Amino acid sequence: MNLEVLAVDDSRTMRDMIRLALEPAGFTVHTADDGIHGVEVLGGLAPDVIITDINMPRMDGFGFIDAVREQNKHRTTPILVLTTEAAPELKARAREAGATGWIVKPFDPAKLIKALQMVAG
Repeated sequence: MNLEVLAVDDSRTMRDMIRLALEPAGFTVHTADDGIHGVEVLGGLAPDVIITDINMPRMDGFGFIDAVREQNKHRTTPILVLTTEAAPELKARAREAGATGWIVKPFDPAKLIKALQMVAG
């Protein structure tokens, strides 16, 4: 199953870790370094799943999720939040914005792959 993923995170290390975890499993990984860049990159893509951090400069994950959901073609694209945050109120806010799931960093590559395959299923 070759899934296309857009990973939005301001940490180059985290983007690299996501790429290293997913590419050997057959995923095509596109990256962006914050929410604004994510919206720009998304313009030319039709990813099966989007992964986003919450805490980013210029546009945070909540703003990014809102921007994605405003686009008709991405209204139902699954969005997984990958963040160091674990507060229930933030999870609730992400769900209200349209996030599909929540994974706390540091992530287990096998669990991330499984989660992506599940939501993209």
